[in-house]
Amino acid sequence: MKNILIIQGNPKKSSFSDAIAAAYRKGAEKSGATVQQITLHSLHFDLDLEVGYSSHKDLEADLVAAQATIQWAEHVVWIYPIWWGFMPALLKGFIDRVMLPGFAFNYRKDNPMWDRHLKGKTARIITTMDTPGWYDWLMYRSAGQTIMKRAILGFCGFGPIYTTSISSMRHLSVASKEKWLRKIEDTGALIR
Repeated sequence: MKNILIIQGNPKKSSFSDAIAAAYRKGAEKSGATVQQITLHSLHFDLDLEVGYSSHKDLEADLVAAQATIQWAEHVVWIYPIWWGFMPALLKGFIDRVMLPGFAFNYRKDNPMWDRHLKGKTARIITTMDTPGWYDWLMYRSAGQTIMKRAILGFCGFGPIYTTSISSMRHLSVASKEKWLRKIEDTGALIR
């Protein structure tokens, strides 16, 4: 069966993102998958890649372990809320620090193309937002998922990449949230 990594990127502890991660994990484990999880609010690392790629910055132990777990995984599930149209700073900082040249990709010398080192891995993006889904698509073209899907994961070689968006969160009833968690569990069982 598959090795699945869940990356829970909500900085708020005891959030609905934690419940989503637990539901996906339950479904995946029922199907026989081996699941590991990285919960970003539990890690210790500097978010800022202040030197960009022009210089090397040593990775903290949590980030070294995260890279190893990403390498181990065949399928990576990214769970995060959409804040101000995109992911929280904690998740963006994690991506900046972990998805580095030499690990996730390499630029080619004298060539506009690049090598995708995470090719062969699949992914699922699960986002939550207060914005209604139709408005997010119409006004922002689902930027919070599109950038992650194309400019980050696709750039590094992930594919196919599936998406799930849970919108209008602040208006969802307890029953609606429970229905979503059952749907996420079913999605985990399908391992996609």
